[in-house]
Amino acid sequence: MKRRNTQAQTDILNVLKATDRALSHEQLQAELEAKVDRATIYRVLNRFCEDGLVHKVMDDDGKQHFAYCAGCDKPNNKHQHNHFHFKCRKCGTVECLQHKVHIPLPEGYVVTDFNGMISGYCKKCAEEQQ
Repeated sequence: MKRRNTQAQTDILNVLKATDRALSHEQLQAELEAKVDRATIYRVLNRFCEDGLVHKVMDDDGKQHFAYCAGCDKPNNKHQHNHFHFKCRKCGTVECLQHKVHIPLPEGYVVTDFNGMISGYCKKCAEEQQ
């Protein structure tokens, strides 16, 4: 069933496409400057996750961030989830690290999703500390 496109969906997707980072609900709400209410943002983000347009990243504090991937599998328009994410301890940015990961599992196990978080200092913050 095809979903109808709303202005809220368009606005939220445009914000996610315009950044190379994963954004929290609060960051999205600030970017949208109160044009879209809190409940609509949650509903749209969950729909985007179901449809494979964005993926959800849980940081080490349990906060959810959402990322759009320009490098999606174009025929299926699905994000490739099997990569690590990096959260900077100083500036708080969360970004996708696009290195593919292979996790060896015991025979008979099948991986469907992988979500890993690495914490440290991003390049900019690390340079500022030196």
